[in-house]
Amino acid sequence: MKNRIQKLIGILTVLVIIPLNSSFAQEVLTSYNQDEELGKVHWYRDYDQAVRIAEKEKKDIVILFQEVPGCATCRNYGHNVLSNPLMVEALENSFVPLAIFNNKGGKDKKVLEKFNEPSWNNPVIRIVDIKGNNLIKKIGNDYSAITLCKRLKEVLTNRKTTIPEYLNILELELESLKSNHIREDYFKMHCFWTGEKKLGSLNGVLSTESGFMNHSEVVKVKFNTSLLDQSSLINYAQEQGFEQITSSKNFRSAINDVHYYYLHSDYRYIPLSELQKTKINSAIGNSQSAEKYLSPQQKNWLYLVKNDVSKKQTSLHDKKIEVAWTMMLKNTKSNKK
Repeated sequence: MKNRIQKLIGILTVLVIIPLNSSFAQEVLTSYNQDEELGKVHWYRDYDQAVRIAEKEKKDIVILFQEVPGCATCRNYGHNVLSNPLMVEALENSFVPLAIFNNKGGKDKKVLEKFNEPSWNNPVIRIVDIKGNNLIKKIGNDYSAITLCKRLKEVLTNRKTTIPEYLNILELELESLKSNHIREDYFKMHCFWTGEKKLGSLNGVLSTESGFMNHSEVVKVKFNTSLLDQSSLINYAQEQGFEQITSSKNFRSAINDVHYYYLHSDYRYIPLSELQKTKINSAIGNSQSAEKYLSPQQKNWLYLVKNDVSKKQTSLHDKKIEVAWTMMLKNTKSNKK
C-alpha cells in the first residue's frame, strides 16, 4: 500500500508541476526559483510558442510586459497580484500565460514592438487572441489584483466560457479587502453548526464563525452589502428560526467548532481561502457537492488525500492559503523524491 501511495504522489506531482500541454519543446519559467517580479505563475517565454499552445487548447493569451529585474512597483506586482494561489490557477488553467521582459533585447524586444509597448516600463497586462488582437483594454497604471481578476472574468464571459467558481470566490475576497460595503451581523440559534451551514450558503456572505454570547450559541456573519443587503440576510435568518443580536459585546469564538463540517472532512488537509472554507463547510453540511469550489490544483490534492488510507496528513484549517499552498507544494516535491 505504501508503494501505491508513493506512486500516486509521483503521478500527481507531475500533473501539478508540468504545464497541461507538454507536447511542445518549451521554455517555461518555474515558480520555485524565478524573479520575484513574475510572482508564482509558470510563464511561457516565447510568443510564437504561446500562440501555438493557445490555438491547440482553444485559449487566449495573457501577456505580462514586465521589467525584470525591476523597480518596487514591478516587485510588488509580483508579490501582491501574481502570487495569489487562486490567481495563479486562473492564469495557468484558463489562459496561456506569457511573460515578455521589457528591458531585454531579442525576441522580447520584437514582441514589444509588435504591441507598441515601451521599454523599461511598469507592469502592463494584455489579453489577446491567437492573432494578437486585444480582447479587452490593456491594464496599465493599475496594479491591483481585483482589476486583473475582473478582466480575466470579462474575457471568459465574452467568450461564453464558464467562469470557474474559485475565480468568483477570488473576486469576492479581493473586493472585500477594499470595500466599504462589508459589515458584520450576529444571530442566535439552537445550534451554531446549523447556523453556519445555512447562513454560509448565501451569496454575498464572506465568512461565518461559530461562537458564544451570554451562554447562547451564536454565528457571526461577515457579508458584502452590495450583494446581500442586511434586511434580506435578517429575513432569511428569521425564516430559519435564528434571532438577530444587535450587539456584538461579549462574543467569544468557538474555535474548535468553526466550520464544523469542513473540519470533519478531507478538505481540511488541502490549502483553501477563507471564503472557500465557508462555502465548502456549507455545502457539506447541506449534503451538496463541494468540489465545485476548488481549482484544478486543489482537486488534485483532494484526490491525493482521499486515496491516502493512512490519513497522516497535517490539517491546514488554521493556515492562510498562501502559507498552506507553499507547505503543500514542498510536501509534494519531497514525497516525489
